Amino acid sequence: MAPGTPVRIEATVHGMVQDVGFRYWTRRQAHSLGLVGTVGNRSDGTVHVVGEGDPASIERFVRWLHKGPPSSRVERVEVERSPAVGDLAGFEIVAG
Repeated sequence: MAPGTPVRIEATVHGMVQDVGFRYWTRRQAHSLGLVGTVGNRSDGTVHVVGEGDPASIERFVRWLHKGPPSSRVERVEVERSPAVGDLAGFEIVAG
């Protein structure tokens, strides 16, 4: 991908990441970076994140996902990167 070409990530965040405000903090972080996407809890206790934006902002976002909000405890993050699809608008909290 060319530098500056929008990219997409799909991430699964493992650890103590539900019932700690993780989705709301993630949405706030995404908005501050100008990203579009979704975040939602999954039934297995993980949080699933899809985000699109410029590569530098996406990398900052991924680093943030590894840390999470103060009330969380992130154990690991699985991230898949691909070219942006362009099918997202805003950054929304969705059902698992």
